[in-house]
Amino acid sequence: MKHWKSESLRLYLVTDNALSKGRTLTDVVTAAVAGGVTCVQLREKNLSSRDFLAQALAIQAVLANTQVPLVINDRIDIALACGADGVHLGQSDLPVAQARRLLPAHVFIGWSVETLADVARAHSLPVNYLGVSPVFATPTKPDTETPWGLEGLRLARQTTALPLVAIGGIHMGNAQEVLQAGADGLAVVSAICSADDPRHAAAQLQALSQAHFQEGH
Repeated sequence: MKHWKSESLRLYLVTDNALSKGRTLTDVVTAAVAGGVTCVQLREKNLSSRDFLAQALAIQAVLANTQVPLVINDRIDIALACGADGVHLGQSDLPVAQARRLLPAHVFIGWSVETLADVARAHSLPVNYLGVSPVFATPTKPDTETPWGLEGLRLARQTTALPLVAIGGIHMGNAQEVLQAGADGLAVVSAICSADDPRHAAAQLQALSQAHFQEGH
């Protein structure tokens, strides 16, 4: 059991098997954690329940002796079965209040927000952080609302005190701007999963994030 802390969100890897260039997810996650990833979300939309659980247990084993929490996207049953540290829910997933009732108290909940109305509504929900999704247009999130952009992210920051994880089209070229706009964490998919060297890619993003927060932001 890894205790919830907002610092765990700073460099947040979201997995995507299709973007991993033929490597196994365990290989990508192992390299990314060595590079400094602080949280791993397993997001697999196309696996059977049995295969999803097997993948979750394999990732859990990789993270066992680290302080890096495992978050399961969408599937409360998989999160319970593998003993995950957190779950992440979208607008069309199980409602947060019902999920909270099903989950042990120590399991934290993230929730994707697509509009400022979602951000405002989060104040009355038992969530630990918000995923601002997507910040920039990205093929990994094709079914979501209009991108927030940096100005939208700033407005979200002004609307809530909850930790904000920015996701969608984030890479080394724009990560600094995203942090300056108010994100507490960078969620990345292809910038690590598709990198030639996931460890190096993670280390670069981790160094940028660390420098930002050490400056007292």
